[in-house]
Amino acid sequence: MKSLISIIIPTYNRAHLILETLDSILLQSYQNWECIIIDDGSTDETDVVLRKYIQQDSRFQYFKRPDGILKGPNSCRNYGFDLSNGNYIKWFDSDDILLPNALEYISNNFSNSPDLIVSSLQYVDFNKNVLKKKHVFLSKDVLHDYFKGKIAYYICTPTWKKSFLEKQSYLFDETITNLDDWDFNLRMLYKEPTVIYLDEELIQYRIHDSSLSHEIGKLNFDEIKSEFKAIKKHISIIEKNKKLSPNILKEHLKVRCKFILRQALVENNKYKVYYFVELLSIQLKLFKFSEAIKTTIGFTIYSIFKKGYRLL
Repeated sequence: MKSLISIIIPTYNRAHLILETLDSILLQSYQNWECIIIDDGSTDETDVVLRKYIQQDSRFQYFKRPDGILKGPNSCRNYGFDLSNGNYIKWFDSDDILLPNALEYISNNFSNSPDLIVSSLQYVDFNKNVLKKKHVFLSKDVLHDYFKGKIAYYICTPTWKKSFLEKQSYLFDETITNLDDWDFNLRMLYKEPTVIYLDEELIQYRIHDSSLSHEIGKLNFDEIKSEFKAIKKHISIIEKNKKLSPNILKEHLKVRCKFILRQALVENNKYKVYYFVELLSIQLKLFKFSEAIKTTIGFTIYSIFKKGYRLL
C-alpha cells in the first residue's frame, strides 16, 4: 500500500488564495494524501470556502485552532501534526501551489526510507508568472550555508518522515514569528537526518509584499526582535552541540544588526537605540573592541549631526 502523505496547512484570512492551493492538491497524480487545514482565527470567508472542499473530498480536514493554543502559524502546524495520520509530513502554506506530479515525484523516493526529501521550487508572482529568481538549496556544507542564508528550504520544499519528527523534543517554536522555518529546519538538520535531494521544481512559491522579509525591510520591530531571538537561540544551541563555530552565527548577527541600525538611523526610527545596543553587545562578545568604539562614535555623531554614517 502506498504511504500516506499528510499535508498540513495553517491559514489566516487567505480565502482569496487558498482555493488555488487546495485545487493544486486535488490535481495531484498521487492520490494517497490527507490535507489538514488549521484556521488561525480567520475573519474572512475561509470557513465557507473550506466547507465546500470538505463536502467535495473527505481527504480534506478542517479544524479551528483551539482557544487554549497560542495564536500563530507555528502553533497551528504543531496542532496539525498531532492530528495527522500520514507516514510522511509536508508542511505547506495557504498560498503555495503544488505542481501536478509533485507528490508522485516525492513518493518515488519513499522506498529508500529517507528522513527528509527536499525538492526545488519556482518563484512566482500573484499572476503565477514564473520569476527569474533561482532557488538555491544544494550545498556541500549544508549547516554553514543554511546558517548564512546561502541556501533555503522554506516551509514547503521538505517532506519529512513522521517517525523522525516524532523523536524530536519539539517541532515549531511557537514564540518565534520570523525565521520560524529557518529555526525548525536547522534544529532538524542538527539531528543528521538521511536526506534525498530532488532537482525537480515541484512547488510554486509566491513572492508578495506582505511577506515577513518585507516586514524586516519596513523595520517591523516585532519581526526584527523575532529574527534576533532566533539567531541568538541557535548561537546558544551550537555552543553546546559543537556542530559549527558559534562565531559564524555571531558574525552573521553582527552584520544584520549593523544593516538594520543604519536603516533605523536614516529613518530616525524610534527603536534605533535598541538596535545600537544589540550591535554593540554582539561586537563586544566577539571582542571587536575597535568596532564597538567606532559604532558608539558613529551612532552618537549621526544622532546629533546626521553625519558619520560611514563609521557604522
